[in-house]
Amino acid sequence: MDGFEEANDAFIQFHLNQRSGERKGRLERGYGHAEILFAKNVWWPLKGNFNYLHPEYEVLDWRGRSYFADYLYMPKSCKMIIEIKGFGEHVTNMDRKKYCSELNRETFLTGMGFHVISFSYDDVAQRPELCIHLLRIVLSRFESENNKVERIFFADNEVIRLAISLARPIRPIDVTRHFSINPRTSVVHLQRLCKKGWLKPLLRGTGQRTLYYELTRQGLDSGFL
Repeated sequence: MDGFEEANDAFIQFHLNQRSGERKGRLERGYGHAEILFAKNVWWPLKGNFNYLHPEYEVLDWRGRSYFADYLYMPKSCKMIIEIKGFGEHVTNMDRKKYCSELNRETFLTGMGFHVISFSYDDVAQRPELCIHLLRIVLSRFESENNKVERIFFADNEVIRLAISLARPIRPIDVTRHFSINPRTSVVHLQRLCKKGWLKPLLRGTGQRTLYYELTRQGLDSGFL
């Protein structure tokens, strides 16, 4: 992959130079095959750089014990922990106590303001395009892939996110309440998304008025690209 090996080596060397003691030792020991595969198959194709990404990042759990996350992504807009989990280590070889501890740790970290997301090793290795798609959706809440993208894109993006969360056809009143805008502007947003093919109008009532808008497959696939 063009430029990855050199960029990855520089990325790790930079963080090694910033660390000492166990934090440095953990990076030397812990940055292994799964983490490199995620960086190569998912992160690098999506971002093309390692800005704001921290490998083997130390945080404390609810007991005050050190825990090293595979990655922490920390731009100004968020603190996101990313884990790559192998089926054997995290499922078949995990006892009940470890399972409870993992869930409690993730809940605690969420309470501390971290966004915790996990990818399976199998998906990272065999279906990286799915990981890229899902990660793009998550990151779209916090940042712009392109600083020149017009603000209207983010409004469209948020309408699609709202439609997904409602799990039913969306109405203009839903958009009005969500954005705190007037109903006429809400209809304009929805009609624009219909023209893009992301929503389709549903005619209901005796007058065959458009009261609801349904999310299309194109909207689901394209709304976060």
